[in-house]
Amino acid sequence: MFALPRILAAALFATTTASLAIFPAGASRADGPKDNIADNVRPVPPVGNTIPDADADEIKKGLAELQQLIKDIGKHDLLPDVQVYEKAVRWALDYKEIYDGKGAKPATNVKKVLAAGLERAKQLKGGQAPWATQTGSVVRAYTSKIDGSVQPYWLIVPKDYDFTAKTKHRLDFWWHGRFENVVEAGFMANSPGTGGIIPAPGALILHPFGRFSNANKFAGEIDTFECLEHAKKHYCIDESRLVARGFSMGGAACWQYAVHYPTLWAANAPGAGFSETPEFLKVFQQEKLEPTWYEQKLWHMYNATDTAVNIFNLPTVAYSGEVDSQKQAADVMAREMKKVGLELTHIIGPKTGHSYEKGAKAEVNKQIDAFVEKGKPAKPSEIKFTTYTLRYNQCGWVEITGLEKHWSEAKVTGKTADGTYELTTRGVSAFNITTHERDIVVKIDGKTVLTEMGIPTDKPRVKRFVKVIGRWAVPGNLPDELKKAPGLQGPIDDAFMDSFVMVKPTGKAANEKIGAWVAKEMKHAVEHWQKQFRGGAPVKNDTEVTDADIKNSNLVLWGDPSSNAVLAKIADKLPVKWTNKGVVVGKDTYDAGTHVPVLIYPNPLNPKKYVVLNSGFTFREYDYLNNARQVSKLPDYAVIDVTTPPNSRYPGKVTRAGFFGEKWELLENDGK
Repeated sequence: MFALPRILAAALFATTTASLAIFPAGASRADGPKDNIADNVRPVPPVGNTIPDADADEIKKGLAELQQLIKDIGKHDLLPDVQVYEKAVRWALDYKEIYDGKGAKPATNVKKVLAAGLERAKQLKGGQAPWATQTGSVVRAYTSKIDGSVQPYWLIVPKDYDFTAKTKHRLDFWWHGRFENVVEAGFMANSPGTGGIIPAPGALILHPFGRFSNANKFAGEIDTFECLEHAKKHYCIDESRLVARGFSMGGAACWQYAVHYPTLWAANAPGAGFSETPEFLKVFQQEKLEPTWYEQKLWHMYNATDTAVNIFNLPTVAYSGEVDSQKQAADVMAREMKKVGLELTHIIGPKTGHSYEKGAKAEVNKQIDAFVEKGKPAKPSEIKFTTYTLRYNQCGWVEITGLEKHWSEAKVTGKTADGTYELTTRGVSAFNITTHERDIVVKIDGKTVLTEMGIPTDKPRVKRFVKVIGRWAVPGNLPDELKKAPGLQGPIDDAFMDSFVMVKPTGKAANEKIGAWVAKEMKHAVEHWQKQFRGGAPVKNDTEVTDADIKNSNLVLWGDPSSNAVLAKIADKLPVKWTNKGVVVGKDTYDAGTHVPVLIYPNPLNPKKYVVLNSGFTFREYDYLNNARQVSKLPDYAVIDVTTPPNSRYPGKVTRAGFFGEKWELLENDGK
């Protein structure tokens, strides 16, 4: 955890009495030098309490009743709102994740969640769903596109909310702080209330679970958007008045959502947290960092400091306690913003540690409310946007669709008025503009590239621009070609931000040692997806993969071309070759008896989706101990020497690793 040792973990989620009921003292723990020892890593989440047999039997009996009720209900749009209770209780039992009530009242939260789930199930079976029109605090749930898991969130609905009206309401996201032993049951047992927010009249407040405690990264990042889409189906939400808010780990979430999606929000209010990896770990964790060259490049994905200029597009009011070590987050953002001509509004709680000071909290709310009252502009007249990856490529009316080189700085700045668009670019090879005007003129890097007059405006038009031999042009019908594109740009972890299927080999491995490594690493990937991203990783045998799987999902292929039938079909179409004799990367060949390739690449069977070889998400147990460590550890491809056993940091010795080029080609210099 990244909190001062004397601070209760409960305070990380919010500063209200209601929140303290959910997150008791000890719900998390502090980081420090003891958590810098890779050979001595504690489990996250920790092993829970052993409860008396009588209590376990009582819970199992109630769980069986709940499961039968769910079967009786059958298909229903609101079924996830019930299934999420069954999951919370079942996982608490199956994975020894019961943490509360060690004394006279064991498993208090689990029993409370079970009772609430039974009540909902009986109501839904009877054709009723009163929680769907409930005001106040309500648990809602959705089915994730990533892994088919049900995921919970809390929504605080204002008491005067009218479900029959079409009035659109402001929505504040509140991303919670770090906790290590508050999983689904603990999260769902008691309402978080308004958190660190002084509620604005009529505003909804959404508390994402965030798939546990990952600082809203990777699948935790996508959770926010799946929550939003689910909420939009059931509540009237004003998308021009979405607000990004959070404290501690939730403050870190604010920074990353702000720089990655700057024109999505009406305002941003990060409290404490961290905003980048290397400086925070040195200062807070007192950690000696020895990153590889590709790990340093991958820091660009979640280092908000690297894209601080994007705050230009988003009203931001940061908060820190004066004596909180996490004040560092806002300080380094202010420093980087100043370099690009921006000033950060930074409210500081006098003589305050890791919590909100009353007067400062009121001032933050006052300033945020003023921004939100104006609403987000329908079309910003000026944008400034920097990115290092096409995973983050949208700012207002500009969508970047090609980069000259991933993980190098790419910029677009632009102004628009009266149908004229003037843009300046660097490191960008293609982009789109969305326009509503009849008459438009587009100037790029000082030259007029497009003039259109009198075009009908019944719906938005998307105009595409590409750079050809150093000059911008409007393309004709472009041929399909393999290239890095938004959502198809790597690195390996990117495959786990959308629908995926783990494909298990059923054949015999070409090498016994490699086969043993594959089996162990696949087991690790499945188990740790459950532990860290709170879903069941979809698993199929290679002989069971369907056309629908290939069409709709990224395929994570385990094994070698001898053992995995799907891999055998595509092995000769991958840039890294793998035969019984060796793993061939360009001019170099590695012994196939001791080396395994891991990589991400457009699936030759469906280039609109990924194929991944022999890897789950790439950060491991050591990185669970501090959220700033939870970043990609491997690039687009790597060769692993399995004679070095997997450990808490790597799946073996990384003999070679690199990035593919912008056309997914193998580069001689590994993309350095």
